[in-house]
Amino acid sequence: MLLADPRHFYTDDTEAQYTGMWVLLGTQLREGRFPALVPWEWMAGNYTLEEAGLFNPPQLLIYLLAPSMDNLAIFATLVKLVFAIIAALGVFRICRAYGAAAPWAAVAGVAFPFSGWFLFFDEASWVTSQTGTAWIVHAWASAVLYARGRGGPVSVFVFLYLALTVQYAFPAVEAALVIAMVLIGEVIYQRRWQPSARLALAAACALSAAMIANLPGVLSSQVTWRGSVMIHNDPFLTVPWSESLNASLPSTTPAFTAWWGHVQPLPMVYIVWFLVPALAFIDWKAARAAARELSGVWLFAGVVLMWTAGPGAIGPLRWPARVLPMLAIALLVLVCVLLSRYGVFTSSRRRTMAALGLIGVLFVRSLSAAPLIAVRHIVAVLAVLALGAGVLWLARRRGVAVACAALVASIFPIAFAQVAVAPSTPMSYNFAERRSEMTAAFPDFHGTTLQLADRVLVHPDERSLSGVYGSIAIGNYAKDLGLDYVNGYTPIGHAAFAGMLCMDWSGSTCADAYRRAFATEPATGRTIVDLMKVDRVVLQRAQYPDARNQPAPAGWKFVDYPGHERYIWVLERESGPISTRNGIVADADDVIASSTSANDYTSHVKVTSDGGGRLVFSRLSWPGYRITLNGKEIPVRTVAGTFVAANIPAGTHNADLVLSWRPPGYQVGIATGLIGLIGITVLHWFHRRGRPEIAELSPDAPHAEALAPPAVNAEVRP
Repeated sequence: MLLADPRHFYTDDTEAQYTGMWVLLGTQLREGRFPALVPWEWMAGNYTLEEAGLFNPPQLLIYLLAPSMDNLAIFATLVKLVFAIIAALGVFRICRAYGAAAPWAAVAGVAFPFSGWFLFFDEASWVTSQTGTAWIVHAWASAVLYARGRGGPVSVFVFLYLALTVQYAFPAVEAALVIAMVLIGEVIYQRRWQPSARLALAAACALSAAMIANLPGVLSSQVTWRGSVMIHNDPFLTVPWSESLNASLPSTTPAFTAWWGHVQPLPMVYIVWFLVPALAFIDWKAARAAARELSGVWLFAGVVLMWTAGPGAIGPLRWPARVLPMLAIALLVLVCVLLSRYGVFTSSRRRTMAALGLIGVLFVRSLSAAPLIAVRHIVAVLAVLALGAGVLWLARRRGVAVACAALVASIFPIAFAQVAVAPSTPMSYNFAERRSEMTAAFPDFHGTTLQLADRVLVHPDERSLSGVYGSIAIGNYAKDLGLDYVNGYTPIGHAAFAGMLCMDWSGSTCADAYRRAFATEPATGRTIVDLMKVDRVVLQRAQYPDARNQPAPAGWKFVDYPGHERYIWVLERESGPISTRNGIVADADDVIASSTSANDYTSHVKVTSDGGGRLVFSRLSWPGYRITLNGKEIPVRTVAGTFVAANIPAGTHNADLVLSWRPPGYQVGIATGLIGLIGITVLHWFHRRGRPEIAELSPDAPHAEALAPPAVNAEVRP
């Protein structure tokens, strides 16, 4: 992939969101702080809600390594390679759990990371989708093995916990669907409920342990963009079922609405070239014997296929095409297991004609979706025909293992060609790769900075260190530099704060943000930037071309940063930085307040008020704040729906006010975590004490079949 596009794994959200977040969180961890909340990062600083995986050990390892990495593109590529291998091994394990021989399981495992959506979106951009999927497939395999008496509950617990703690809604729901379908499928297969009940208990333990990572998001959702639980439909990234007929033609460019209009130039629905033609070489009459045994896979495939077609959003779950990797996994497992156990590769005119007919259907569907690239489709058909003929010849002359090795080898050049001909994604930011070069080109902005800029106004020709990126930070770019910016990339957002400064998910602001930032908040008589205790405001010249020709706001001055005037105007306070003055106290109305100590989670302020008054703090009003006055709790108030405040009663003299923040539900999360650990320990003890009885299985699922994978029955005679 890197030969076709060196930046394939460093684009879009990877460069704008994840790598910067990794660097920041790793820096915090190395400095001895658990980064649940980064207060100066108003837009995206509550990392119990972001896709941070703070309670996921592999994610924490990535964060600890990140600050030592100068080349972020190489680091991101290595991280994604590791998770691609983990995902491939997981698909391999699923196939083995359902009775596939190792060569066919390897084919499925290698094919999955190169399936269309996973390769071009999850691996290229959306890292949390990739990591979540990598753990889900292992949870699936472990669940089947545990239910069938060939594995224990601990691996189910571990992999489900890892999937549920990436702090992303899609993997959590997908993991729940996997377990639900395995539960139902095992009842259908084994015709008894006890194995599924044990699996359900192991899954419940994992869910209980993972609550500490997910409760804060649930309990804070009412103040975010994602608080809605509404279901609505729209055509964006909803995939018609007819596009599944494109799953095996490498040239496919499916027809549904997304960023490129109605026809997508990427093979989003592609899975692997042999998937559909191989259906002709399965002995379907014999395969009926495995219908109940594979019922969990059939059920899961059916559910996710339904989901890909809509609705467009179910609460925070939007863009149904995101579950295409789940469909790819289910279909790869089904086809490779059936080929392994019931494949017939003998010379047969009837099967050959059936395969040709299926390839013809692929061609017609792909041509219908994108007729302008008919020549490319014809080349793809010829390639599939040639590869298919070669694999069949090897299966008949050299055996199935050699044929499977050829299938694996064929996957890589096809993926290379797909990446090579794919257009550049319109979502790419084209950030620099080396942090040292980024830092050297950027102004050394100390203190807290608010940037008012719009990424849309950045011309593609200016996306370089000698251009805009030497002066303006988009998304999480400032975190790569170690700078304290209010702006940041967030898919969650604090709705009131974002509305106040019209700031979007990338940290971009509207043209009215300048006026809003310096507007007076009526309840306090102070400006918004004063209440935020911002030290500096950076204005994008493309958005505010005449700002320098106007007087600076009261108490502020324009400051020149030589070499950067082409892209930004910089406002700084005449009195110097205030972000560290008097701690977090932003406004004191009829109160004498003096900060005595402050950190990210807890601040102490000495307060005196004879007639009563109010304090406003430079803290965003996330759920989880608590205020005590001399040890007695007082109500937490808000100003403008954004700033944390407190009313100080009359007669208060030199009292100790403590403002503290903890993730909502953290005590419940700790308790449920302990319950989950105790529960899985008990389940493991029972598992070790006596293996689950298999003898009660129905005659259709004999003892030996449940204990070991079914024998391979592929026919390969020449």
